[in-house]
Amino acid sequence: MSDEPKNIRAERRERQEQQQESAAPQGRQAPSTAGATQAGPRPEPIRFFGTTWLNHDGNYPARRAGVTAGSLAAVVASGLVLRLAYEGLQLAAVGGFVSILVVIMFATCSALAFGHTWGSYTTRPDPARQSSLRGLLTIGFLGSLTAYFLRSLKEAPGESLHREEYTTAREQYDRRTAKRTGNPSKRRRP
Repeated sequence: MSDEPKNIRAERRERQEQQQESAAPQGRQAPSTAGATQAGPRPEPIRFFGTTWLNHDGNYPARRAGVTAGSLAAVVASGLVLRLAYEGLQLAAVGGFVSILVVIMFATCSALAFGHTWGSYTTRPDPARQSSLRGLLTIGFLGSLTAYFLRSLKEAPGESLHREEYTTAREQYDRRTAKRTGNPSKRRRP
């Protein structure tokens, strides 16, 4: 008989954990600092940072320094690739008009990709627009890499957007759970 309450408590705990797992959106992880499972919304992981952006723990400064250095190296390498491509056009003697068109195309696409990537750190981009701009963003990869590098100097790229969404979701969750205290059938009606 004394084992029965322990079994009931264990089953109840398992059901609560299953409900929390099923309520959380797919692809999200628990915060890295939580010792126990936390009820409510969970922070969305960011590439290279996981959920360390929430409390800036788990080697967050080292990760940010690594991401900044890596993105700067990628910007430099992509600039060298573009330079080699331009020199290849000059060796092929395609003419000044084609060379100018290629430079203008890469400059325009890089500027548009920079603006799109920079804007995606403050608001979620529209998926339909994102797919229609895929080619332009691919051509303007130098602009996207530059935006990633510049944003990593300030924070984990996308951290402010994720923090704002997490804070909003947390406040909504707290409001919803605060309203449901007590048994509503025992309330007195005036």
